[in-house]
Amino acid sequence: MRKKIRSLPALGAFFVVVLVLAACGDSVPGNSVASVDGETITRNDFTHWLGIAASTSQPQGSAKVAYAPPQYTACVANKKKTAPKPAKGQPQQTDAQFKAQCKQEYEGLRDQVMQFLILEKWVNGEAEDQGVELSAKEAETEFDKAVKSSFPKTKDFQDFLKQSGMTLNDAKFQVRFSTVYTKLREKAAKNAPKVTDKAIADFYDKNKARFATPATRDLRVVLTKDQAKAQQAKQALQSGQSWTTVAKKFSIDQASKNQGGSLLGIAKGTQEKSFDDAIFAAQKGQLTGPVKTQFGYYVFQVQKITAAKQQSLKQATPAIKQQLDAQNKQKADDEFNEALRKKWKARTNCADAYVMSQCKNAPKPKTNTTAPAGAQQQAPPQQQAPPQQAPPQQPQQPQG
Repeated sequence: MRKKIRSLPALGAFFVVVLVLAACGDSVPGNSVASVDGETITRNDFTHWLGIAASTSQPQGSAKVAYAPPQYTACVANKKKTAPKPAKGQPQQTDAQFKAQCKQEYEGLRDQVMQFLILEKWVNGEAEDQGVELSAKEAETEFDKAVKSSFPKTKDFQDFLKQSGMTLNDAKFQVRFSTVYTKLREKAAKNAPKVTDKAIADFYDKNKARFATPATRDLRVVLTKDQAKAQQAKQALQSGQSWTTVAKKFSIDQASKNQGGSLLGIAKGTQEKSFDDAIFAAQKGQLTGPVKTQFGYYVFQVQKITAAKQQSLKQATPAIKQQLDAQNKQKADDEFNEALRKKWKARTNCADAYVMSQCKNAPKPKTNTTAPAGAQQQAPPQQQAPPQQAPPQQPQQPQG
Protein backbone atom coordinates (compact mmCIF):
# COMPACT_ATOMS: atom_id res chain seq x y z
CA MET A 1 0.00 0.00 0.00
CA ARG A 2 1.30 3.41 -0.91
CA LYS A 3 2.16 6.08 1.58
CA LYS A 4 -0.99 8.12 2.20
CA ILE A 5 -1.03 11.58 0.62
CA ARG A 6 -3.77 14.05 1.39
CA SER A 7 -6.38 14.47 -1.34
CA LEU A 8 -6.86 17.65 -3.32
CA PRO A 9 -10.01 18.23 -5.43
CA ALA A 10 -11.27 20.90 -7.78
CA LEU A 11 -13.00 24.03 -6.52
CA GLY A 12 -15.09 25.28 -9.44
CA ALA A 13 -17.33 23.86 -12.10
CA PHE A 14 -14.50 23.57 -14.61
CA PHE A 15 -15.24 20.22 -16.21
CA VAL A 16 -17.97 18.82 -18.37
CA VAL A 17 -20.26 16.95 -15.98
CA VAL A 18 -20.16 13.20 -16.45
CA LEU A 19 -23.39 11.72 -15.15
CA VAL A 20 -23.21 7.96 -14.69
CA LEU A 21 -25.29 5.42 -12.81
CA ALA A 22 -23.76 3.64 -9.84
CA ALA A 23 -22.24 0.23 -10.45
CA CYS A 24 -20.73 -2.00 -7.81
CA GLY A 25 -18.26 -0.67 -5.24
CA ASP A 26 -15.72 -3.52 -5.11
CA SER A 27 -12.89 -3.16 -2.59
CA VAL A 28 -14.19 0.11 -1.15
CA PRO A 29 -14.57 0.27 2.66
CA GLY A 30 -17.88 1.47 4.02
CA ASN A 31 -16.47 4.79 5.22
CA SER A 32 -14.96 5.63 1.83
CA VAL A 33 -16.13 6.77 -1.60
CA ALA A 34 -13.28 5.24 -3.61
CA SER A 35 -10.09 3.22 -3.43
CA VAL A 36 -7.03 3.83 -5.63
CA ASP A 37 -4.33 1.15 -5.50
CA GLY A 38 -5.35 0.37 -1.93
CA GLU A 39 -5.45 4.00 -0.79
CA THR A 40 -8.94 5.14 0.17
CA ILE A 41 -10.75 8.42 -0.36
CA THR A 42 -12.88 8.83 2.74
CA ARG A 43 -16.41 10.15 2.89
CA ASN A 44 -15.14 12.84 5.25
CA ASP A 45 -12.64 14.06 2.65
CA PHE A 46 -15.33 13.98 -0.03
CA THR A 47 -17.79 15.91 2.14
CA HIS A 48 -15.13 18.48 3.06
CA TRP A 49 -14.23 19.20 -0.54
CA LEU A 50 -17.83 19.07 -1.71
CA GLY A 51 -18.54 21.93 0.70
CA ILE A 52 -15.62 23.90 -0.72
CA ALA A 53 -16.75 23.24 -4.29
CA ALA A 54 -20.30 24.30 -3.41
CA SER A 55 -19.07 27.52 -1.76
CA THR A 56 -16.83 28.53 -4.66
CA SER A 57 -19.55 27.81 -7.22
CA GLN A 58 -21.93 30.29 -5.57
CA PRO A 59 -21.89 34.08 -6.05
CA GLN A 60 -19.83 35.85 -3.40
CA GLY A 61 -21.88 36.53 -0.30
CA SER A 62 -24.45 33.81 -1.02
CA ALA A 63 -25.62 31.52 1.74
CA LYS A 64 -23.87 28.17 2.03
CA VAL A 65 -25.76 25.46 0.14
CA ALA A 66 -26.60 22.18 1.85
CA TYR A 67 -27.69 19.53 -0.67
CA ALA A 68 -28.35 16.45 1.52
CA PRO A 69 -29.30 13.97 -1.19
CA PRO A 70 -31.48 12.17 -2.04
CA GLN A 71 -34.34 14.36 -0.75
CA TYR A 72 -32.49 17.71 -1.02
CA THR A 73 -34.86 19.22 1.54
CA ALA A 74 -32.57 22.06 2.66
CA CYS A 75 -31.57 22.89 -0.90
CA VAL A 76 -35.19 23.04 -2.04
CA ALA A 77 -36.09 25.29 0.90
CA ASN A 78 -33.22 27.64 0.09
CA LYS A 79 -34.20 27.84 -3.57
CA LYS A 80 -37.82 28.59 -2.69
CA LYS A 81 -36.66 31.35 -0.36
CA THR A 82 -34.31 33.01 -2.85
CA ALA A 83 -36.22 32.43 -6.10
CA PRO A 84 -37.35 35.64 -7.83
CA LYS A 85 -41.03 36.20 -8.24
CA PRO A 86 -42.28 34.86 -11.57
CA ALA A 87 -43.36 37.30 -14.24
CA LYS A 88 -47.02 38.21 -14.35
CA GLY A 89 -49.04 35.33 -15.68
CA GLN A 90 -46.22 32.80 -15.17
CA PRO A 91 -46.62 29.91 -12.67
CA GLN A 92 -44.51 29.47 -9.56
CA GLN A 93 -41.82 26.80 -9.70
CA THR A 94 -42.85 23.59 -7.99
CA ASP A 95 -40.93 21.70 -5.30
CA ALA A 96 -40.28 18.97 -7.86
CA GLN A 97 -38.64 21.48 -10.20
CA PHE A 98 -36.49 22.88 -7.39
CA LYS A 99 -35.51 19.35 -6.38
CA ALA A 100 -34.48 18.55 -9.95
CA GLN A 101 -32.26 21.65 -9.96
CA CYS A 102 -30.69 20.66 -6.64
CA LYS A 103 -30.05 17.14 -7.89
CA GLN A 104 -28.40 18.41 -11.06
CA GLU A 105 -26.19 20.83 -9.13
CA TYR A 106 -25.19 18.19 -6.60
CA GLU A 107 -24.30 15.60 -9.22
CA GLY A 108 -22.18 18.12 -11.08
CA LEU A 109 -20.26 19.06 -7.94
CA ARG A 110 -20.02 15.43 -6.85
CA ASP A 111 -18.42 14.39 -10.12
CA GLN A 112 -16.11 17.39 -10.09
CA VAL A 113 -14.88 16.57 -6.59
CA MET A 114 -14.55 12.85 -7.33
CA GLN A 115 -12.58 13.56 -10.50
CA PHE A 116 -9.97 15.53 -8.64
CA LEU A 117 -9.82 13.38 -5.54
CA ILE A 118 -9.12 10.44 -7.83
CA LEU A 119 -6.73 12.35 -10.08
CA GLU A 120 -4.72 13.45 -7.06
CA LYS A 121 -4.20 9.81 -6.15
CA TRP A 122 -3.20 8.97 -9.72
CA VAL A 123 -0.71 11.83 -9.95
CA ASN A 124 0.95 11.18 -6.61
CA GLY A 125 1.07 7.44 -7.26
CA GLU A 126 2.67 8.00 -10.66
CA ALA A 127 5.14 10.47 -9.18
CA GLU A 128 6.18 7.84 -6.65
CA ASP A 129 6.58 5.22 -9.39
CA GLN A 130 8.71 7.56 -11.51
CA GLY A 131 10.77 8.94 -8.66
CA VAL A 132 9.48 12.47 -9.19
CA GLU A 133 9.78 14.40 -5.94
CA LEU A 134 8.88 17.83 -4.65
CA SER A 135 10.91 19.15 -1.75
CA ALA A 136 9.30 21.08 1.07
CA LYS A 137 11.26 24.18 0.07
CA GLU A 138 10.18 23.92 -3.57
CA ALA A 139 6.57 23.38 -2.53
CA GLU A 140 6.66 26.49 -0.33
CA THR A 141 8.23 28.54 -3.13
CA GLU A 142 5.57 27.47 -5.62
CA PHE A 143 2.83 28.23 -3.12
CA ASP A 144 4.17 31.74 -2.44
CA LYS A 145 4.35 32.40 -6.19
CA ALA A 146 0.80 31.17 -6.66
CA VAL A 147 -0.60 33.34 -3.89
CA LYS A 148 1.23 36.47 -5.03
CA SER A 149 0.12 36.02 -8.64
CA SER A 150 -3.56 35.73 -7.68
CA PHE A 151 -3.83 37.84 -4.53
CA PRO A 152 -1.85 41.11 -4.50
CA LYS A 153 -2.94 41.74 -0.91
CA THR A 154 -2.73 39.31 2.01
CA LYS A 155 -6.27 40.26 3.03
CA ASP A 156 -7.56 39.17 -0.38
CA PHE A 157 -6.12 35.71 0.19
CA GLN A 158 -7.55 35.51 3.70
CA ASP A 159 -10.95 36.55 2.36
CA PHE A 160 -10.70 33.83 -0.27
CA LEU A 161 -9.98 31.17 2.34
CA LYS A 162 -12.89 32.35 4.46
CA GLN A 163 -15.32 32.48 1.55
CA SER A 164 -14.31 29.09 0.15
CA GLY A 165 -14.05 27.25 3.46
CA MET A 166 -10.48 26.21 2.67
CA THR A 167 -7.70 26.08 5.21
CA LEU A 168 -4.17 27.26 4.53
CA ASN A 169 -3.03 23.65 4.30
CA ASP A 170 -5.82 22.88 1.81
CA ALA A 171 -4.52 25.62 -0.48
CA LYS A 172 -0.91 24.49 -0.06
CA PHE A 173 -1.77 20.92 -0.94
CA GLN A 174 -3.66 22.01 -4.03
CA VAL A 175 -0.66 23.94 -5.30
CA ARG A 176 1.57 20.99 -4.43
CA PHE A 177 -0.72 18.68 -6.43
CA SER A 178 -0.61 20.95 -9.45
CA THR A 179 3.17 21.29 -9.23
CA VAL A 180 3.76 17.53 -9.06
CA TYR A 181 1.49 17.00 -12.07
CA THR A 182 3.39 19.68 -13.98
CA LYS A 183 6.68 17.97 -13.15
CA LEU A 184 5.39 14.68 -14.56
CA ARG A 185 4.23 16.35 -17.76
CA GLU A 186 7.50 18.23 -18.14
CA LYS A 187 9.38 14.96 -17.75
CA ALA A 188 7.26 13.43 -20.51
CA ALA A 189 7.89 16.47 -22.73
CA LYS A 190 11.66 16.08 -22.32
CA ASN A 191 11.37 12.63 -23.86
CA ALA A 192 9.58 13.97 -26.93
CA PRO A 193 11.43 13.35 -30.24
CA LYS A 194 13.86 16.09 -31.26
CA VAL A 195 13.05 18.02 -34.42
CA THR A 196 15.39 16.96 -37.23
CA ASP A 197 16.63 18.97 -40.20
CA LYS A 198 14.83 16.51 -42.48
CA ALA A 199 11.52 17.07 -40.68
CA ILE A 200 11.96 20.83 -41.05
CA ALA A 201 12.78 20.53 -44.77
CA ASP A 202 9.84 18.19 -45.41
CA PHE A 203 7.45 20.57 -43.65
CA TYR A 204 8.80 23.50 -45.64
CA ASP A 205 8.41 21.69 -48.98
CA LYS A 206 4.82 20.72 -48.20
CA ASN A 207 3.82 24.15 -46.90
CA LYS A 208 5.74 26.66 -49.01
CA ALA A 209 2.65 28.81 -49.47
CA ARG A 210 2.59 29.46 -45.72
CA PHE A 211 5.99 31.12 -45.96
CA ALA A 212 5.14 33.28 -48.96
CA THR A 213 3.97 36.89 -48.97
CA PRO A 214 1.67 37.59 -51.94
CA ALA A 215 2.16 40.48 -54.32
CA THR A 216 0.28 43.61 -53.30
CA ARG A 217 -0.77 46.90 -54.83
CA ASP A 218 -1.51 50.30 -53.29
CA LEU A 219 -4.39 51.92 -55.18
CA ARG A 220 -6.41 55.05 -55.68
CA VAL A 221 -9.99 54.12 -56.54
CA VAL A 222 -13.36 55.58 -57.35
CA LEU A 223 -16.38 53.27 -57.19
CA THR A 224 -19.65 54.29 -58.83
CA LYS A 225 -23.03 52.66 -59.26
CA ASP A 226 -23.16 53.03 -63.02
CA GLN A 227 -20.73 53.17 -65.91
CA ALA A 228 -21.65 56.71 -66.92
CA LYS A 229 -20.63 58.09 -63.52
CA ALA A 230 -17.41 56.09 -63.70
CA GLN A 231 -16.61 57.67 -67.07
CA GLN A 232 -17.27 61.13 -65.65
CA ALA A 233 -14.93 60.41 -62.74
CA LYS A 234 -12.22 59.18 -65.09
CA GLN A 235 -12.54 62.25 -67.30
CA ALA A 236 -12.31 64.50 -64.23
CA LEU A 237 -9.07 62.80 -63.23
CA GLN A 238 -7.70 63.04 -66.75
CA SER A 239 -8.49 66.75 -66.77
CA GLY A 240 -6.25 67.23 -63.74
CA GLN A 241 -8.65 67.18 -60.82
CA SER A 242 -7.19 65.58 -57.67
CA TRP A 243 -8.10 62.14 -56.40
CA THR A 244 -9.30 63.75 -53.18
CA THR A 245 -11.80 65.91 -55.06
CA VAL A 246 -12.97 63.23 -57.47
CA ALA A 247 -13.31 60.52 -54.82
CA LYS A 248 -15.42 62.75 -52.58
CA LYS A 249 -17.64 63.75 -55.49
CA PHE A 250 -18.18 60.43 -57.24
CA SER A 251 -17.18 57.45 -55.07
CA ILE A 252 -19.67 55.33 -53.15
CA ASP A 253 -16.88 53.37 -51.42
CA GLN A 254 -17.12 54.61 -47.84
CA ALA A 255 -13.80 53.01 -46.88
CA SER A 256 -11.79 55.13 -49.29
CA LYS A 257 -13.75 58.16 -50.49
CA ASN A 258 -12.64 60.35 -47.58
CA GLN A 259 -9.06 59.12 -47.90
CA GLY A 260 -8.54 60.36 -51.43
CA GLY A 261 -9.62 56.98 -52.79
CA SER A 262 -6.64 55.29 -51.14
CA LEU A 263 -6.67 51.50 -50.69
CA LEU A 264 -3.39 50.06 -49.41
CA GLY A 265 -1.90 46.58 -49.55
CA ILE A 266 -4.42 44.89 -51.84
CA ALA A 267 -3.17 41.30 -52.14
CA LYS A 268 -3.58 39.22 -55.26
CA GLY A 269 -6.63 37.00 -55.15
CA THR A 270 -8.54 39.02 -52.56
CA GLN A 271 -10.84 40.96 -54.91
CA GLU A 272 -13.58 39.98 -57.31
CA LYS A 273 -11.88 38.31 -60.29
CA SER A 274 -12.54 41.00 -62.88
CA PHE A 275 -11.20 43.71 -60.57
CA ASP A 276 -8.33 41.53 -59.32
CA ASP A 277 -7.19 40.73 -62.86
CA ALA A 278 -7.32 44.40 -63.86
CA ILE A 279 -5.37 45.52 -60.77
CA PHE A 280 -2.49 43.12 -61.32
CA ALA A 281 -2.37 43.69 -65.08
CA ALA A 282 -2.14 47.48 -64.74
CA GLN A 283 1.14 49.38 -64.79
CA LYS A 284 2.11 51.76 -62.03
CA GLY A 285 0.55 55.18 -62.62
CA GLN A 286 -1.82 53.90 -65.31
CA LEU A 287 -5.40 55.19 -65.01
CA THR A 288 -7.61 52.17 -65.62
CA GLY A 289 -11.32 51.50 -65.91
CA PRO A 290 -14.20 51.49 -65.68
CA VAL A 291 -14.09 47.85 -64.50
CA LYS A 292 -17.47 46.24 -63.85
CA THR A 293 -17.95 44.35 -60.56
CA GLN A 294 -20.90 43.22 -58.47
CA PHE A 295 -20.51 46.41 -56.41
CA GLY A 296 -20.42 48.82 -59.33
CA TYR A 297 -17.76 50.28 -61.62
CA TYR A 298 -14.17 50.97 -60.56
CA VAL A 299 -11.78 53.54 -61.94
CA PHE A 300 -8.35 53.10 -60.37
CA GLN A 301 -4.67 53.85 -60.51
CA VAL A 302 -1.83 51.70 -59.13
CA GLN A 303 0.30 53.83 -56.82
CA LYS A 304 2.79 51.23 -55.59
CA ILE A 305 3.77 47.69 -56.60
CA THR A 306 5.13 45.23 -54.04
CA ALA A 307 6.37 41.95 -55.48
CA ALA A 308 5.58 38.58 -53.96
CA LYS A 309 8.18 37.21 -51.57
CA GLN A 310 9.10 33.67 -50.60
CA GLN A 311 10.93 32.92 -47.39
CA SER A 312 13.89 30.61 -47.87
CA LEU A 313 14.19 27.38 -45.92
CA LYS A 314 16.86 29.03 -43.79
CA GLN A 315 14.59 31.98 -43.01
CA ALA A 316 11.62 29.73 -42.21
CA THR A 317 13.55 27.21 -40.10
CA PRO A 318 13.14 28.89 -36.66
CA ALA A 319 9.34 29.12 -36.99
CA ILE A 320 9.04 25.58 -38.35
CA LYS A 321 11.26 24.15 -35.63
CA GLN A 322 9.21 25.89 -32.94
CA GLN A 323 5.95 24.55 -34.38
CA LEU A 324 7.18 20.97 -34.81
CA ASP A 325 8.73 20.98 -31.35
CA ALA A 326 5.41 22.12 -29.85
CA GLN A 327 3.59 19.36 -31.76
CA ASN A 328 6.01 16.70 -30.53
CA LYS A 329 5.66 17.87 -26.94
CA GLN A 330 1.87 17.96 -27.21
CA LYS A 331 1.86 14.42 -28.55
CA ALA A 332 4.12 13.31 -25.68
CA ASP A 333 1.77 15.02 -23.21
CA ASP A 334 -1.28 13.32 -24.74
CA GLU A 335 0.45 9.94 -24.62
CA PHE A 336 1.46 10.49 -20.99
CA ASN A 337 -2.10 11.36 -19.96
CA GLU A 338 -3.51 8.37 -21.82
CA ALA A 339 -0.99 6.03 -20.19
CA LEU A 340 -1.75 7.58 -16.79
CA ARG A 341 -5.46 7.02 -17.31
CA LYS A 342 -5.11 3.40 -18.43
CA LYS A 343 -2.69 2.47 -15.67
CA TRP A 344 -4.52 4.06 -12.76
CA LYS A 345 -8.12 3.59 -13.83
CA ALA A 346 -7.48 -0.15 -13.61
CA ARG A 347 -6.56 0.38 -9.94
CA THR A 348 -9.53 2.62 -9.07
CA ASN A 349 -12.81 1.37 -7.60
CA CYS A 350 -15.67 3.60 -6.52
CA ALA A 351 -18.51 3.08 -4.09
CA ASP A 352 -22.11 3.00 -5.20
CA ALA A 353 -23.50 6.48 -5.93
CA TYR A 354 -19.97 7.77 -6.58
CA VAL A 355 -19.12 5.82 -9.73
CA MET A 356 -17.95 7.95 -12.64
CA SER A 357 -15.74 7.66 -15.71
CA GLN A 358 -12.42 7.43 -13.83
CA CYS A 359 -13.57 4.32 -11.95
CA LYS A 360 -12.70 0.81 -13.10
CA ASN A 361 -16.22 -0.28 -12.19
CA ALA A 362 -17.86 2.46 -14.28
CA PRO A 363 -20.39 1.14 -16.80
CA LYS A 364 -19.14 1.11 -20.34
CA PRO A 365 -20.51 4.05 -22.36
CA LYS A 366 -23.30 3.15 -24.70
CA THR A 367 -22.42 3.43 -28.37
CA ASN A 368 -24.95 4.02 -31.11
CA THR A 369 -23.43 4.28 -34.55
CA THR A 370 -26.75 4.60 -36.33
CA ALA A 371 -28.64 7.84 -35.91
CA PRO A 372 -32.44 7.85 -36.24
CA ALA A 373 -33.82 9.14 -39.51
CA GLY A 374 -33.59 12.91 -39.62
CA ALA A 375 -31.32 13.09 -36.57
CA GLN A 376 -27.99 14.87 -36.66
CA GLN A 377 -25.04 12.87 -35.35
CA GLN A 378 -22.90 14.73 -32.84
CA ALA A 379 -19.46 14.14 -31.39
CA PRO A 380 -19.35 13.20 -27.70
CA PRO A 381 -18.71 16.10 -25.32
CA GLN A 382 -15.05 16.68 -24.54
CA GLN A 383 -13.57 17.64 -21.19
CA GLN A 384 -12.00 21.05 -21.27
CA ALA A 385 -8.83 22.37 -19.74
CA PRO A 386 -9.67 24.56 -16.74
CA PRO A 387 -8.51 28.15 -16.48
CA GLN A 388 -5.24 28.48 -14.62
CA GLN A 389 -5.56 30.28 -11.31
CA ALA A 390 -3.86 29.86 -7.99
CA PRO A 391 -4.65 28.95 -5.44
CA PRO A 392 -6.28 26.67 -6.18
CA GLN A 393 -4.37 25.40 -9.19
CA GLN A 394 -5.91 22.69 -11.26
CA PRO A 395 -4.07 20.53 -13.76
CA GLN A 396 -5.59 19.46 -17.04
CA GLN A 397 -7.28 16.16 -16.41
CA PRO A 398 -6.68 13.03 -18.51
CA GLN A 399 -9.80 11.76 -20.22
CA GLY A 400 -11.75 9.15 -18.28
